[in-house]
Amino acid sequence: MQLRKLGRTGIAVSEIGFGAWGIGGELWQGATDIESMAALHRAADLGLNFIDTALAYGDGHSERLVGRFIKERREPITVATKIPPVNRVWPAHPGSKLSNVFPYRHLLESTERSLRNLGVETIDIQQLHVWLDDWTDLPEWFEAVSQLKEQGKIRFFGISLNDHQPESALRVAASGKVDTLQVIYNIFDQSPADKLFPLCLEHGIGTIVRVPLDEGALTGSVTPATTFPEDDFRNGYFRGNRKLEVQEHVEKLRPLLGQEASTLPELALRFCLNPASVSTVIPGMRTVPHAEENCAVSDGRHLSPGLAKKLRAHRWEKNYYASPLD
Repeated sequence: MQLRKLGRTGIAVSEIGFGAWGIGGELWQGATDIESMAALHRAADLGLNFIDTALAYGDGHSERLVGRFIKERREPITVATKIPPVNRVWPAHPGSKLSNVFPYRHLLESTERSLRNLGVETIDIQQLHVWLDDWTDLPEWFEAVSQLKEQGKIRFFGISLNDHQPESALRVAASGKVDTLQVIYNIFDQSPADKLFPLCLEHGIGTIVRVPLDEGALTGSVTPATTFPEDDFRNGYFRGNRKLEVQEHVEKLRPLLGQEASTLPELALRFCLNPASVSTVIPGMRTVPHAEENCAVSDGRHLSPGLAKKLRAHRWEKNYYASPLD
């Protein structure tokens, strides 16, 4: 497993991190705690040392599993978690008042809950789970963050950006107030590379890439015949005619498979690791085979300029989180 610096934090994190939404249960079906713990341990055995979770994932269940896991490991594991919006609205609606989303006390109290769930005295990276750049200069959130740092309850602070809205954090990225930013980036959604990634590199901000497989679309396993459990998040994400759309776009990627990447998931992860600004990529992992396949990508090899250029041509402007039913 290769390591990269998490921006100016100085923390060396594994190129492949563990996205822990799926192990929280609730909106993702099919995972068991036994399988989740086995996947976490296998990933760590392979050199993974970074986990991203959130208080909202299974109402703390994901955090509690991660807390159990880190107690069972001898080596240090860097853990990032997130404070949910108090109004439970994802993403933040334009024009939302900070006081209705992240009031001062909520930031402190949520951090205390996460500390208890994780069973630690200090959270490595605390993040806000939504963001509007209009809040950048408001003092309340930054005062809470500063207090948590001074008290030793968090080491570093970041923001998990709204779905497909990388330009919603350009002001805060340039402000010097955040240590990390988490953003959606994959072969289809390449928008962070336009302005956000260069800004993060300029200001030493650690960049955490989420949804590298586009919620499973880039695994090549989603077809019009694919079904998911009734309460599974993906039923909404791939609703209507979207499975066919995905299949059509993914099939155009298959001719690019070869010596540099033999499978679609490998191709997708290598694409995400290509920008110099990216610190770590956090695919979801719920089984040992997932962990093994994902971690194997961090082997020191990089995409050739020719293949990287071909992949950039597959940019697809869509937002399956927000766009209406097809």
